[in-house]
Amino acid sequence: MAIKFQYNKTALHNLNKQLKIRLKALPTLKNKEAALRLEVKKAKDRTDVLDQQLKMRISEQELSAGLWNEFIPELIRIENVSITSKKIAGIAIPVIKEIVFKEKDFSLFLKPDWFPAGISFVKELAGIVTEREFYARKAALLDRARKKTTQKVNLYEKVQIPGYEDAIRKIKRFLEDEENLSKSAQKIVKKRQQKQKAATV
Repeated sequence: MAIKFQYNKTALHNLNKQLKIRLKALPTLKNKEAALRLEVKKAKDRTDVLDQQLKMRISEQELSAGLWNEFIPELIRIENVSITSKKIAGIAIPVIKEIVFKEKDFSLFLKPDWFPAGISFVKELAGIVTEREFYARKAALLDRARKKTTQKVNLYEKVQIPGYEDAIRKIKRFLEDEENLSKSAQKIVKKRQQKQKAATV
């Protein structure tokens, strides 16, 4: 990125100001990036753990798979998922507070005696699936924020800071050259004046 500037002290002052802002912000951005990277890893790890839990619980029921044909899925459903949010490195992330289930009444005498355990099992699976979905979404949100932060770190570190430093260096050299030329011109003028004075005396 080419930084536009003029060869004067005002431009030098403005560029120094912009450089200081970026140098001050860079460590904070790097810390934010590291925090987000860690949170993404935690969320992905939790998603993997929940996947394993789900597979394990389903495989435990393989022997009784035939019984599930008798089960009535309408007996239980998720009525509400209560969500709050918390900030992680400045990013608002959804957090499951509570999963509320709605159960339909049924006759314990007319239905198989394993139905209450079946309802508990379905609740457990629904809880795992819901939580897993949230952690997957959390990982995606955090990863998107991490990528944006990484882009900003790279922009500051590899483009803007070197660009400002280069522009400042060019302006300083120009101003120094200008000052040297001015001093040289003054010396030449002074010598001429001294020669003219000596010639008139």
